[in-house]
Parts: sequence; C-alpha cells; structure tokens
Amino acid sequence: MVRPKKKILAEFYRTLKGNEPVREWLLKLDREDRKNVGKDIQKVEWGWPIGMPYSKPLGHGLYEVRSDISNKRIARVIFLIKNNRMVLLHGFVKKSQKSPQTDLDLAKKRKKEVEQ
Repeated sequence: MVRPKKKILAEFYRTLKGNEPVREWLLKLDREDRKNVGKDIQKVEWGWPIGMPYSKPLGHGLYEVRSDISNKRIARVIFLIKNNRMVLLHGFVKKSQKSPQTDLDLAKKRKKEVEQ
C-alpha cells in the first residue's frame, strides 16, 4: 500500500545563533493552543497549495497559517516556501483585525536571511 506524503514539509527558521523563534513562541502557548496551531500547520503541509480558511497569501512571497485559539483569539504563523519546504518565519497572536506592520516587517527580514 502506498502511503500519502506531505506535499511540503514545515521547518523552523533558525537565527545565526541557532535560536528558533517560532518554536520558542509555540512553546509559550498553552497546550491546547499549541495543538491547534500545529494541526493548522499540518493542514497546510498536506494540502499545499491551500487557501482560506487555513492559509492566505500576504504578498512578497509570504503566506500565513491562520489558527483559532482559546479565548476567541487568533494566531498567525507567517511562512515562505523554499525548496519545497514551508519555512516558519514568525508567529504571533493577533490583537487587531489587521496584522501589525512590525510583525510583517520581521517576517520580511527573516525571509531575506533565508533567501541569502
């Protein structure tokens, strides 16, 4: 029997010092929230290319994983696709309708590092 394969594999962005900011952010979430975000990342891995409600393009080669978490909050993980991999650049809990420019700028900065 042939087992289905993920269409893309997720990996964490790593700083020059070896830190993985998205992994560190995930570990700060409570267990259920972490589980929900992880499931949504998996949906993107298995279904790529996948659109709303799980993923949305942000422009500049960036995409977001969209997750509902506890207390009616929403989380986002910004990623890019490189060499058939989903590189998780930045994660945050949204506090407003629009993603803050500082979060988008940080993801763009990390994207440039990955592409070098």
